[in-house]
Amino acid sequence: MLAEELKAIRIARHGQEATEKLAAASIGIAGLGGLGSHIAMALARMGIGHMVLADFDRVDLSNIQRQNYTLAQVGELKTAATAANLMAVHPTLALSLYDHRLTPDNIPALFGQCDIVCEAFDDSEQKAMLVTSLLTDTAVRVIANSGMAGCASGNLIQSRKRFDRLWICGDGESDIATDGHLYAPRVALCANHAALLVLRLVLGHNQP
Repeated sequence: MLAEELKAIRIARHGQEATEKLAAASIGIAGLGGLGSHIAMALARMGIGHMVLADFDRVDLSNIQRQNYTLAQVGELKTAATAANLMAVHPTLALSLYDHRLTPDNIPALFGQCDIVCEAFDDSEQKAMLVTSLLTDTAVRVIANSGMAGCASGNLIQSRKRFDRLWICGDGESDIATDGHLYAPRVALCANHAALLVLRLVLGHNQP
């Protein structure tokens, strides 16, 4: 069967222990735009077993410039479109989809059973609300993202540990309000920093 073939390939590439740890992991992603859609795809290709995906928005034509969607998916809920893309490469992936706005009232119940949650919002107030809620009301580890705008060197994007359960990916400075543009390569680079950090944490590495 295809599922068994894919598992055998992962074991051959990643090793038995790593494959089992990844398959047992549950990862939340809040926001499925340029960051979240790419984080989700990277995690699916690694063989993560379960994901909780949250976004109330629909795919817009303007998203195609930097987000992991196709023209055929314009108008679809981002949760549904992302789910279809992920299942196309990881057909045994377990998914929990939430297509409503996140608030402090629903965040703990939605993400509280995850091992790690990736913050992938655009709005700074929403970022702060999510991270605060997760750190205050759950025991999950949190990866936030800050600074990927413009076309400055990709070497400026880094992963840093801030607190016991909080890591941040990005250059920590660039912002769409001042740098003016979001380019696919730099956004995806930050997303893959976050996905790599998920991998390291799942495999037992506590530092970026």
